Amino acid sequence: MSPPTSIASPGARIPPQGSSSDLARDGDAEVLICGAGAAGLTLAIDLSRRGTPFRLIDKRDEPFAGSRGKGIQPRTQEIFEDLGVIDRIFSVGGPYPPQRLYRDDGSFEEADPERLEPTPAEPYQATLMVPQFLTERVLRERLAELGHAPEFGCELTGLSVEEDGVSARLARRGRDDSMRVAYLVGADGGNSFVRQALDIEFPGKTLGVRAIVADLVLTGLERDAWHRFNETSMGQQVMLCPLAGTEFFQLQAAIPPDGDFDLTAAGLTDFIAGRTGRDDIRVESVSWASAYRMNARLADRYRVGRAFLIGDAAHVHPPTGAQGLNTSVQDAYNLGWKLAAVTSGASDTLLDSYEQERRPVAAHMLGLSTDLLDALKRGQLRRGREVHQLDIGYAGSSLAFEARGEADGLLAGDRAPDALLRGAGGQPRRLHEVFKGAHWTLLGCDVERDVVPPRPGLHIHRVGRSGDLLDEGGHFSRAYGVRPGEWVLVRPDGYVGAIIASEHLEALERYLRDLGLAVLPE
Repeated sequence: MSPPTSIASPGARIPPQGSSSDLARDGDAEVLICGAGAAGLTLAIDLSRRGTPFRLIDKRDEPFAGSRGKGIQPRTQEIFEDLGVIDRIFSVGGPYPPQRLYRDDGSFEEADPERLEPTPAEPYQATLMVPQFLTERVLRERLAELGHAPEFGCELTGLSVEEDGVSARLARRGRDDSMRVAYLVGADGGNSFVRQALDIEFPGKTLGVRAIVADLVLTGLERDAWHRFNETSMGQQVMLCPLAGTEFFQLQAAIPPDGDFDLTAAGLTDFIAGRTGRDDIRVESVSWASAYRMNARLADRYRVGRAFLIGDAAHVHPPTGAQGLNTSVQDAYNLGWKLAAVTSGASDTLLDSYEQERRPVAAHMLGLSTDLLDALKRGQLRRGREVHQLDIGYAGSSLAFEARGEADGLLAGDRAPDALLRGAGGQPRRLHEVFKGAHWTLLGCDVERDVVPPRPGLHIHRVGRSGDLLDEGGHFSRAYGVRPGEWVLVRPDGYVGAIIASEHLEALERYLRDLGLAVLPE
């Protein structure tokens, strides 16, 4: 066994042997998740539906109360559909309103957000506005349905990563205890204790912008528009956006780089008046407020042995583009099925693909968010398809495999498109509904029956005239571009793992066995 990496926070006490506690003991969890924000909750839901024992803790005494990450992108909407919360997410949120851009003389112009119609391949096309505290509430409700809840007021104070597991020291209600798990996941934010304890570097830069974000009840503005003042001057901009599903407006503004800032209702009323020249906008109350400095930073590594980073623990960035919460949710969605597979017997090397796939995505996201911040400084912020995250893929992943002739269209590693089909029983079927759940999906295009034997964790469907799924509208053919006799293997997270021709089925069998998807012995 290799020497353990052992770290404890200043003042942390190691409990005496045999001490009693109301905290969980060894054997109660395979995975310890530190941080019950959107990323930690997503991971907990995914592990729960796969039957992987876990524990979800958060050092805060209560859930996060702010609106900070309010934009839910189309790709994240697809993930929330798979997790069983999409309708609830839509019910507590709403569309982004038109932007009302005020000129110096008090007049204004309006710009409607681009609204694209859904397509069979992309059922969600618009960013949805949901304040972060409502998104996390919906995720906690879903987790409760699955029989679990976060433990607030429980803090990780030390950890030891060893070859065969992770030992963790915890503090809750003034009492210390320890537990041992197979894996530890740090979802504990930009100031991550886990990242610092693992001695992972967090390089990047401070972007020279100090800003506030606050949730306010105010009078003097209509709720039918996102009000933006001083658009061409970053230092004087004020944005007041009505938050769907709430009585609040979200205030965003740059503030002076140094000094105290008054975040009271009276202070923010004066601040808004000074920036807008209007004395009719009055802040009645402040539900939540934060002053912060914008950074763009990316962890050097996402994994140290049996410990992982997800979400803001691995990457922080400016809020432009509504990328942060979405990238964090997708980190968790990528890691969840891999942890579950490995704890069920798949090779530990599967976990190497997490950093391999997700770190380049975060690097690109940091560049995009920074570019959008520069555009905002120039008063030229316009967001299009690039923020929707539908084009994210893992073509360079070790899990992307092809064994076929000349490729035309969809490639291994790409997001698996949706498609409108009809079941052999006559009912309409969406392909994303076929994928929904914790399983892999194997789609054969006009293939023979029973050439790939069934096994646990794999759903097999034949698409074609004699199959169980009929492509009467040609949506599958157009979106996937596969030829008769070819197979498409879709991962549990909705990406194409492999595309393989029927003459290479032995390669498909090797791929499936390596993932722990072997045929059961008779």
